[in-house]
Amino acid sequence: MDETALAYERLIENLIAWANGQDDVRAAVVIGSRARSDHPADRWSDLDVLIVASDPQRYCSAAGWLEAVGTPWLTFTEQTFDGGLERRVLFAGGLDVDFAFLPLDAARQMVGTAPSPDVADILRRGARVLLDKDGLVAQLRPSETIVPAPQPPTQAEFLQVVHDFWYHAVWTAKHLRRGELWWAKGGCDNHLKGLLRRMLEWHAQATKGPDCDTWMRGRFLEEWADERAVEQLRHAFAHYDEADVWRALVVTMDLFRWVALETAGRLGYPYPALGDERATEFVYQLRPEASSAP
Repeated sequence: MDETALAYERLIENLIAWANGQDDVRAAVVIGSRARSDHPADRWSDLDVLIVASDPQRYCSAAGWLEAVGTPWLTFTEQTFDGGLERRVLFAGGLDVDFAFLPLDAARQMVGTAPSPDVADILRRGARVLLDKDGLVAQLRPSETIVPAPQPPTQAEFLQVVHDFWYHAVWTAKHLRRGELWWAKGGCDNHLKGLLRRMLEWHAQATKGPDCDTWMRGRFLEEWADERAVEQLRHAFAHYDEADVWRALVVTMDLFRWVALETAGRLGYPYPALGDERATEFVYQLRPEASSAP
């Protein structure tokens, strides 16, 4: 075990000791890379801990309790993907820890029912139980978690993403012409890339089979996405420069188009070619160098 792993283990030991002394803290579980065997933690990995408590707000609104775990350098709260709150902490030595909190009542309600797909995905990948005062976590062990089989998008879901993409391609171009570089770059490299990532997930499952593991929010994308797309992604992000945002926007549009077309073909869905064509024409008309565009 390297020095970084040992340092995290010391934090974990401190956390267990602290949690044992808190009546309202009923369970603590390590999740993420430091609990899984597939893509396990390396020296750059953080520590993700799920804490079941009767009053999570107590630990999100105040940070004094962190002193019992380690020496915090920085800490702040952040909303989780499911709408909850987590406290993120950078401890001495650069050790970063995410403390996610699950209300005790919510944990009890999960017993005997199928967890949400996101929770099921997290648990099935690995969970190291540190503390389970009521045996609650034992009833949600990863081996007993039923993970729904991945489902392809419905035709309506597919078309929603395609129309959203081409609408915001035009939206991005308009903001570029207005001179709103920050706003336009966000459209190109945030909103459009989020829709592209969704399409890349659907494409991977449509071409490689529904069991293709696309993880979540782009984790390990370089491993599961089509290698042609990964290569083009090298050119799809922009510098903070007007001409380069135009360039990256066009690359992103071309990349999205063929990925979406191949996905539509595999799923047997119609592709809104006319909408794509009209939006693309309009973007090219807005480009300063429109006269030289193909």
